[in-house]
Amino acid sequence: MTTIAIVGAGPGLGAAVARRFGRAGFDVALISRDADRTRAFAAELAGEGLTASGFAADVRDPAALGAALDAATATLGPIEVLQYSPVPHRDFMRPVLETDAADLVGPIEFSVYGPVVAVRHVLPGMRELGRGTVLLVNGGTAAIPHTERAGTSIAFAAESAYGHLLHEALAPDGIHVAQFVIPGAIVPGHPRKDPDALADALWTIHRDRHGYRHFADDLDA
Repeated sequence: MTTIAIVGAGPGLGAAVARRFGRAGFDVALISRDADRTRAFAAELAGEGLTASGFAADVRDPAALGAALDAATATLGPIEVLQYSPVPHRDFMRPVLETDAADLVGPIEFSVYGPVVAVRHVLPGMRELGRGTVLLVNGGTAAIPHTERAGTSIAFAAESAYGHLLHEALAPDGIHVAQFVIPGAIVPGHPRKDPDALADALWTIHRDRHGYRHFADDLDA
C-alpha cells in the first residue's frame, strides 16, 4: 500500500482521516507546524498498529512544506493521496470593508500557494504510480463568500478554481482531484460533521473518484 499525506494534521479531522485511511492499509504522513505534537500523534498511531510519521512545516513556507513532503516520500514511499486541510487563521476572517491588500497576503499564501506547492511535490510520484487523489478541504465560504470573512472567501475561491483546473487537467493521468466543503464547524457527534463521519466521506470520495465539489452538509446547516 502507499501513503496518504495529511497537510494540516490536527486532533480532529486530521486524526480521524489518518485512522480511516490507516485502517485501509495506507501509511500516514502527518504534516503540521507543531513538530512535537505531530511526532507524538504519529507515535500514538504507531501504538495502534498503523504506520505513521510526523513532519513539521508551516504551509506558508514553501521550502519547508516541500521539504516535509519530500521527506515523507523518502520515509514512507510514494504519496498516493494528498489531503490539504489546514485550519485558517482567525485573522484571515476580517470584514471585507476592513480588508486591504496586505490582509490578503496570508490567506493567499495559506490557501493558494500552499496547495500549489503541495501538489507540485506529490504529482511526480502519483504519475509514477499511475493513480492518485488530491483532496482539498475547505469551509463554506469556498462556495458562498461571506462579507465578514473576506480573506478566506477570496482565498478559498482561488483554491477552488485551482482545484477545478487540476480536476480537469489530471483526470487523463488517473489522478482525481476533489474539493470537500464543510459548512460551519466540525461538530463531534453530529451525523454528518463528526470527524469520523467526515473521514468516511473523504474515504468515499477517494474510492469513488466521481465529481469535483462535494459537501459535508447543507450550506445553511
